[in-house]
Amino acid sequence: MSASAPITQDVMTIPRKLPEGPTNIVGLTRDQLRDALLAMGTPEKQVKMRVNQVWQWVYQWGVRDFDAMTNLAKAYRQQLAENFVIEIPEVVSKQVSMDGTRKYLVRIAGGHEVEVVYIPETDRGTLCVSSQVGCTLTCSFCHTGTQKLVRNLTSAEIVGQIMMARDDLDEWPQPGVGTGDAGPRLLSNVVLMGMGEPLYNFDNVRDAMKIAMDGEGISLSRRRITLSTSGVVPEIAKCAEEIGCMLAVSFHATTDEVRDKLVPINKRWNIKELLDALRAYPKLSNSERITFEYVMLKDVNDTDADARRLVKLIQGIPAKINLIPFNEWPGSPYQRSDWDRIEKFADIIYKAGYASPIRTPRGEDIMAACGQLKSATERARKSRAQIEAEAGVAQQS
Repeated sequence: MSASAPITQDVMTIPRKLPEGPTNIVGLTRDQLRDALLAMGTPEKQVKMRVNQVWQWVYQWGVRDFDAMTNLAKAYRQQLAENFVIEIPEVVSKQVSMDGTRKYLVRIAGGHEVEVVYIPETDRGTLCVSSQVGCTLTCSFCHTGTQKLVRNLTSAEIVGQIMMARDDLDEWPQPGVGTGDAGPRLLSNVVLMGMGEPLYNFDNVRDAMKIAMDGEGISLSRRRITLSTSGVVPEIAKCAEEIGCMLAVSFHATTDEVRDKLVPINKRWNIKELLDALRAYPKLSNSERITFEYVMLKDVNDTDADARRLVKLIQGIPAKINLIPFNEWPGSPYQRSDWDRIEKFADIIYKAGYASPIRTPRGEDIMAACGQLKSATERARKSRAQIEAEAGVAQQS
């Protein structure tokens, strides 16, 4: 892929137009919902109030039946039911890990399937959300990267994953109860780290996260939403300006030679171009710092020299480095770095003044850990030799 090649989007990545019929309210922004209610015949002088009422029922209390929206007149509820639906992705299966991690396989329009992961911790509950069916980036250490991109998810399918998880956790407040009055949040954080590259589906991700952040609905703080990108440089400033959430970057290497193999998008925007874009992000978004994600691969990127180069590269960027022990998957061409090697790497970073937590693998027994997600509709596995050949990695004897 040449450095000057334009960003293109295959027609397969564009969500198909659904059959004519009622409009799904889920995924509509406030402005889009306003326009839809006006088109239905809602009087102009009432529409702002009606948007607020419907929004609160759908996103604060999780109601899916218009008839339950009791502060609306019965005739208006009937009119809503004739023109709209409230639909979220369908749960096909749920697996629960020994550590409490939940992995959902959900079905979306067209029969496609994506995976969503909920990770409970003592002080938070984090939902790992997908933004695409498959992925276009083919990162060689990532299971999702071995699956071809099918299409982008719609804003409804993205925010619908959050709603689905809240259903399963049974944490919608009762009608009339404010979100903040319902006790500690089981789902308190969202990370866009599931299947797909969020910045290649920017508009839908932005709209879904704006809905999730809206104070009269799901009401997640922008500081509790983290978007992870492999380095789509032209969209990074746009993310700061139009979403303003926390940013993580899949970095994983300290030289272009290695990163070209691990994260092929580096051939389009190299480490220098990526770091130049990242330096501006905290000021544009008012975020505290950027998270650098670094998967630890034995004999690939885990030397003391790599650690020292990493510290030098990110100098001047408010940052923390998340060290991720590689989570193996069938046919993967890599191995996890030895634990003492990971600890030595972390110590070099820590002594340079950066937080360097080593991420505890979660949900490995159900293939729900970082880098392991893959749609059940695309389970055909390539041989180890094929994957290694594509990754440019010499096969280990």
